[in-house]
Amino acid sequence: MTAWDELVQLFGPPPARELSPGDWTEVEDYVGSALPGDFKKFLDAYGTGVISGELVVFHPRGSSPLLARMQQISESFGQSWRRDPGAYPFRFHPEPGGLISWGYDYSGDEHFFWPCDPDPDHWKVVTNINGADPHVFDGSFTHFVVSFVRQLRDVDPHHGIDPAALEFLEPEDLNELVERGEIGPFQPSFEPF
Repeated sequence: MTAWDELVQLFGPPPARELSPGDWTEVEDYVGSALPGDFKKFLDAYGTGVISGELVVFHPRGSSPLLARMQQISESFGQSWRRDPGAYPFRFHPEPGGLISWGYDYSGDEHFFWPCDPDPDHWKVVTNINGADPHVFDGSFTHFVVSFVRQLRDVDPHHGIDPAALEFLEPEDLNELVERGEIGPFQPSFEPF
């Protein structure tokens, strides 16, 4: 099974969406390069939204356009880098080889493409963890999303509850909290907005 097939299995078939051949032109002109094909394929299929209640992605024609997000994050992170270049091991677009923003998660992490290869399909994903500690994922956007969702799905079933409270709750109370989604792992999903 390909990573794309796994995404479709996790999120269900993508909704029917109207696409325009020029959807990516403005964004790719800003970046100065094509973007990874699997990234565009995913966003063209699913659109702007939230993956498993945690990872937010943007389509160029979505309710929150990708280009505006890219420009905002490039400016913000670029200013931080110029103030203290030693605190950030990467530069940010539009600097040559600078990281290119594509999304964020509700844990406070920003996600970027690192244009480390002339072929955008070989770019790596860099997660800037809470503003300073980057993690480089050596794989495509699709593989990153599959890995991200697997990590969320593999969380302890009592994740999100104070360990001291566990001794006071009955198993049926814990099960009810899990069923309501108040504790436990995230379910694979895609919610457009």
